[in-house]
Amino acid sequence: MNEPIAFPAGTPRLNLPLLFAGQSQKEFFVNQSLTILDALAPGTVMASLQEPPETVEEGDCYRVMAGASGSWADHIDQIALRVAGSWHFVPAAEGMCIFDATAGHWLCFRGGWLSASVPLMPVGGSTIDAEARAILTQLIDALRLIGILVPEAL
Repeated sequence: MNEPIAFPAGTPRLNLPLLFAGQSQKEFFVNQSLTILDALAPGTVMASLQEPPETVEEGDCYRVMAGASGSWADHIDQIALRVAGSWHFVPAAEGMCIFDATAGHWLCFRGGWLSASVPLMPVGGSTIDAEARAILTQLIDALRLIGILVPEAL
């Protein structure tokens, strides 16, 4: 397998390769930076996985989960993107949010990847407000639909 190239200096958040004065082959560094931006700017990963998928295309992005194995073992919580036939890993930055297309919900990084869980619906009580409970149900369904809350299928 091809090993990704280690660049001598990078930006603090996305580790985009930086150019130096008088540097040759600038197009390589610029192209690498543009490739990383192209992958991360939409804020979407195809899925959250523990190992690389068997079939992959150029530009595919995945979130590396705990328990990762193989070539992903040392990259837990990072974003894996396919660049020029090999995997490139971008560390998650504090506050980074991504949409997991397979799971259908947003995840935000705060020391680890977090997602919002659905609050428990009220049951019983001395005063039951059916209208308020109906609105809560609609609100929860709407937040699930747009991926803010984890869908029921998970």
